[in-house]
Amino acid sequence: MVDLVSIKNMPKDVKVLLLKELGFDSDGTFVVDKDGKRVLDKYIEEPVKINNMFIFPGSTIILDDNPLSINSFLEEFGDVL
Repeated sequence: MVDLVSIKNMPKDVKVLLLKELGFDSDGTFVVDKDGKRVLDKYIEEPVKINNMFIFPGSTIILDDNPLSINSFLEEFGDVL
């Protein structure tokens, strides 16, 4: 069984450390890739803000925490939980 951990209320500096462990970073507001480009939510094509990011366990896909993106991810990859 996978332990789920909410990152919603984590301090910003801890979120940045998590991003760095996954090969990403932050410009202070947005999630950025290794080249410094803003990461876009693959379903809504909007930049992902660090205070509203969502990462499924076992994944390095970073999404915006909104129902459309989460449902789209589950439709594409199945119930990963």
